[in-house]
Amino acid sequence: MAADPRVTAAMDSAGVAYETMDIDPDLADTAAFCEAYGIPLENSANAILVASRKPEGHNAVCLVLAHTRLDVNGVVRKKLGVRKVSFAPAELTVDLTGQEIGGVTVFGLPDELPVWVDAGVLDRDWVIVGAGSRSAKIKLDPSQFRELQGFEIVEGLAKVPETG
Repeated sequence: MAADPRVTAAMDSAGVAYETMDIDPDLADTAAFCEAYGIPLENSANAILVASRKPEGHNAVCLVLAHTRLDVNGVVRKKLGVRKVSFAPAELTVDLTGQEIGGVTVFGLPDELPVWVDAGVLDRDWVIVGAGSRSAKIKLDPSQFRELQGFEIVEGLAKVPETG
C-alpha cells in the first residue's frame, strides 16, 4: 500500500494539486526520511495530534515544519481552551485519525477534528507531508492550505528552537 486511498480521495475532492512518492516504510520517520531522500527538514511538515488532559476530549491536528517545535503549552493550549495539553499517545492518534503512525497527515481526517497549520509552513515553496501510511509521502505547494475548508492558519503555532 502506498498512500492511504482516503487521503488521496480527500485531496482530490478538495482540488489539491500534489505528487505522491512511494518510500521505504522503514524510513517513514522524519529524520530518517529526510536523510535517505535528500529532503531538507525545512521542507518536511509533520502532522501532530494534540490531546487535552484537563479536561479530556479536546483534540486538534497541528501541521508544523520539522525543524520547528510545536508550542504545545502556549498557543495550542490557549486555542483548545484547556488547562493541560500534550502530544497524543500513538493509540489515540491511530483511533482518531485512522492513519498509521509515521504517516499521519492533515488530509482525510474526521470533520470534527480541527486542523491548524503553522503560518511558517506557508513560507515554503513546497512541503512534504504524510500520506496516511508509512509507505508514501506527499509533495505539495503549501499555499493551497489557505483555500481549504476546515484548515486554520495559525501564527506562532511552532517556533524555531534556539541553538547554542
